[in-house]
Amino acid sequence: MYTDPIADYLTRIRNANRAGHRVVNIPASNLKKEMTKILFDQGFILSYKFEKTENNQGSIKIALKYNEISKEPVIKKLQRISTPGLRKYAGGNDLPRVLNGLGVSIVSTSLGVMTGKEAKKKNIGGEVLCYVY
Repeated sequence: MYTDPIADYLTRIRNANRAGHRVVNIPASNLKKEMTKILFDQGFILSYKFEKTENNQGSIKIALKYNEISKEPVIKKLQRISTPGLRKYAGGNDLPRVLNGLGVSIVSTSLGVMTGKEAKKKNIGGEVLCYVY
């Protein structure tokens, strides 16, 4: 049993990317589903599918995206920011820019999980979960 499901989610995607896998299966949760939707909307993954399993937890099937010419993964880095041992929060005006605006920060706010840019527009702070670029 792992104690940090978000870190496990990011690590599974990172490992599948490095191994050159096309599809990765991840145990589902509502937070992971929202993070997957953000990755898809931002163009970091090709597609995703939520599936039911026998234990009612469900799973997320993610199709990873690669550059057609160089065959390199689109996701260069997935970095966990807020950990169970040290939570990182940022106010609406203090949300970080990732890679000078080219990357995405995923933030858990009172209005749900969203990108750092969306949270900054709505002037909402929250827990900075991870950086993706």
